[in-house]
Amino acid sequence: MATLETQVLDDIIVKSRRKMLSLGTTALAGLVLGGVTKKAEAAALTDTDILNFALNLEYLEANFYNLAVNGVTIDKLPTPIGITGTGTQGTVVTKANFAKVSFSSSIIAAYAKETAIEEGKHVSFLRGALGASAVAQPQIDLVNSFNTLAMAATIGTTFDPFSGGDGNFLIGAYIFEDVGVTAYHGAAGSISSSANLSAAAGIHAVEAYHAGLVRTAINALDANSGVLTGLTQKISAARSLLANPTSALTTQITDGGIKGADDQGIDNTVKVALNSSSPTFPSTTIVDADNNSIGFARTPQQILSIVTGVSPASASGGNKGVFFPAGLNGNIT
Repeated sequence: MATLETQVLDDIIVKSRRKMLSLGTTALAGLVLGGVTKKAEAAALTDTDILNFALNLEYLEANFYNLAVNGVTIDKLPTPIGITGTGTQGTVVTKANFAKVSFSSSIIAAYAKETAIEEGKHVSFLRGALGASAVAQPQIDLVNSFNTLAMAATIGTTFDPFSGGDGNFLIGAYIFEDVGVTAYHGAAGSISSSANLSAAAGIHAVEAYHAGLVRTAINALDANSGVLTGLTQKISAARSLLANPTSALTTQITDGGIKGADDQGIDNTVKVALNSSSPTFPSTTIVDADNNSIGFARTPQQILSIVTGVSPASASGGNKGVFFPAGLNGNIT
């Protein structure tokens, strides 16, 4: 059952879609324009190219959440979501004898179900906007990808977000949600129309709500043990290093957590002062933001580095690995 919070989020995202539909595909062009590869720039990017880049990422998220909740990929749902299109169509690699997540918390299960529905709607919306130009679902790996990232983040040689209950699932979701938030923020500077910026800001807000829900749930489940929050700190540092291979910081940039140039994990160890008292009150760093509490931003090329593991991402395209072992479909690859 969806919670009141997730029902509100769903209403927000539906309204955002209606706004975007009224603006047309040109309005969406600014969403992922900043920082595209030189290959795409040389080919004179179109709205179709940009929307298809977003569609690749939505295929990934929609499959992750639907596998976690329903135990099947999006094309195997009772009402299947399309995955055909231009480019090379791939499958989703899962472990042998795959089973959906066994949730213990009804609240976390509700969050997961609602997000699975929303991510599926994202895929359907983008495919509808693109029509015959929509790219096919590329090959997606949800086994080796997490193992690779686990080693990169020094949290172990293997990691399975579909087993181990609520905690592992939330850590898997943590990997995706913050990346989406930084992608939308990174595109804001490329949007010139105030109407377009308003629509993009609305979607960015929903993504940030999702990320906040994941981070809050992790913090609550961790219960000050430092186990789950410690994993978020390592993942944030690894993501930052992939996105900024020559400039990732190794020291904290806000009050808590291990983070890099554009990422911050959750930390419960910070003490703050209230009403001129000594800093003895516990505080938690939930928001992924800089010293001014401004959310971080990433370019599509930085996003490619994170989701493919190619760092820095090749400016000529063709980046492949991690979640996309055969690369993405379209011109921004």
